[in-house]
Amino acid sequence: MRRILILLTAIASFGFLAGPAAGPAQAAVAAAPTPPQVYGAWHCSNDACLWGSVRDMTDFDHNNHWLIDRGDGRPSVNLVVLSFVNPLRLLNGTTDAQTLNGTPRGMTADIVNYFTSHNVRVMLSIGGITYVNDWNTALSTNATQLGLNAATLASTLHVGIEIDYEESSSPNLTGLQAFINAYRGRLPYDASGANPAARLTIDVAAGDRWLIALDRKATADWLRTDVPVLDYANAMVPSRQPSSATDAQSNWQEHVDGKSNYSPPIPPLAPAKFTGSLFIAEGNKVRPECTNFASSLQKSTGPYVQTVAPNGAGSTAGMLGYMFWAAERPSTRGVTTTPPNTCEGGVGAGASAYSIPLPMPALRQS
Repeated sequence: MRRILILLTAIASFGFLAGPAAGPAQAAVAAAPTPPQVYGAWHCSNDACLWGSVRDMTDFDHNNHWLIDRGDGRPSVNLVVLSFVNPLRLLNGTTDAQTLNGTPRGMTADIVNYFTSHNVRVMLSIGGITYVNDWNTALSTNATQLGLNAATLASTLHVGIEIDYEESSSPNLTGLQAFINAYRGRLPYDASGANPAARLTIDVAAGDRWLIALDRKATADWLRTDVPVLDYANAMVPSRQPSSATDAQSNWQEHVDGKSNYSPPIPPLAPAKFTGSLFIAEGNKVRPECTNFASSLQKSTGPYVQTVAPNGAGSTAGMLGYMFWAAERPSTRGVTTTPPNTCEGGVGAGASAYSIPLPMPALRQS
């Protein structure tokens, strides 16, 4: 009898036994969730995203310890994006009260090491909504030199670079292409992720209905799985916090589907090539996304984020992960993520629930 069972098992494994049970078994395998690989937070320092002064590291740790310790000694995130670098000051190598050789004075090696010593990857974000005009000026002045300066900054601090160019009407895509070409000329695409400075990403809108020209160009030319140029995109937080998982997912699904009815169309984006974003500090209300994972959007959207199927681009299911806006003090008014409003219970608990890898591994490519 034992030999018969072994023989039947072997035959089944080679596909010779076909029957009603085969379909559900295969479907269960296909539907297995893909855990998030990116689980990060934008960081605005204590001055609403200026990073205009060198931080006292004791004070910085007091305000931000939750990022490197979710309560059990493990970090709450595996990525921190320091926001923002002014692109025009970076191009000009400006030195003034808030900037040193084009870099915000607060973005120091000590800050980078604070995170990387805990296996948290660090990137710098260039731009943001405040610096749209400066992006436009810098790109029209010398986009290639801006890309070279960004690559030098990344190599010096051993960080990646995020492009946050929020020009909604007529973005300078020729200039942005020159910026990317210059950056990649110094720091080629690295699928392994071994060189932090080679990580180059871009922010797109929450869905496909804003930053349309930028989204179209990025999806068609820079975020392809066959000839990747940028590592991935962040689908930014919408203008208002989604009120439900359905609201958030409908935005993200637009990227997966593309917009074939647009002229020209926006092609579909591989789920493995973008993250979805949620608020943790914005406005005057402490959010469950920061403090209470059980009732958070990162929990209720988790099944979708881990299983959303490709629809014309990519071959694997599941988005790349989550990003959270934003640590410490993202605006001069409203809530922060400093004590007593730290985010171990929301972001940190999510890191445990999703077994977020530390350090960040090589990312899925398709």
